[in-house]
Amino acid sequence: MVTEQLIWAIFFLPLASFAFIALIVRPFFNRYSIVSGPIAILAIGASFVLSILAFIEVAIKENHHIVNSPYDWLTVGQLKFTVGILLDPLTVIMLVVVTGVSLMVQVYSTGYMAPPKTDEQVNQSSGPNHHGPEELGRPVYARYFAYMSLFTASMLGLVMAANVIQLFVFWELVGLCSYLLIGFWFHRPAAAAAAKKAFIVTRVGDFGFLLALIYLFMKTAGVENPDQLNYLEIGTINEHLPVLVQTGLVSSGALTLIAVGIFVGAV
Repeated sequence: MVTEQLIWAIFFLPLASFAFIALIVRPFFNRYSIVSGPIAILAIGASFVLSILAFIEVAIKENHHIVNSPYDWLTVGQLKFTVGILLDPLTVIMLVVVTGVSLMVQVYSTGYMAPPKTDEQVNQSSGPNHHGPEELGRPVYARYFAYMSLFTASMLGLVMAANVIQLFVFWELVGLCSYLLIGFWFHRPAAAAAAKKAFIVTRVGDFGFLLALIYLFMKTAGVENPDQLNYLEIGTINEHLPVLVQTGLVSSGALTLIAVGIFVGAV
């Protein structure tokens, strides 16, 4: 049986890979930063295996229980902010997709990001819009796999988010990592321009998402809540938000605006 600790490990393994590469390998062991690739691959590979086990447990065995493990973080009025994980059939499918695709990308990247080994490769990489052979070496190699590990951890955190606040935080991290990876070769004008374009487009969507969350908070924070309903929890949001409409505390139009704002974030 897949325990809660193993589910948390799916997220924390790539996060630990990012921390180790970014804080230890790249600053202090640049000569050995070629190990960044294997470290990231091992971490993502372990997360992939655990994701498959979770998929078997929830989807194939039809054990369709929802695991929602929130830990209280902050209370504002009648509203509680929690940190936790949500595991349901949709989540386990996305866990396998995210970890599987990320694993294949990182295995491919070990060759793609390798420094040039022949004179011909060096000459090809030293054009006016390209990095020289030194820039294609180990420090950049470590930076790339640090970004990829953080990108994977952010996507996993988004998929496993138990509430919309966590969802927004990891959504922003995914956007940040996309910007960093798109503009990885920031000395190339095309890469820098593409990164700026992606950053601006995603920020517009994120603004709609943020407005929806603020509106949701304003409509629910001061509401009398004798049943301790949490309107931010993803696992029960479909059940709890209609209660506000039924009791007349929130209009159906306001609820529609909240949904549209969240959808704008996805666009």
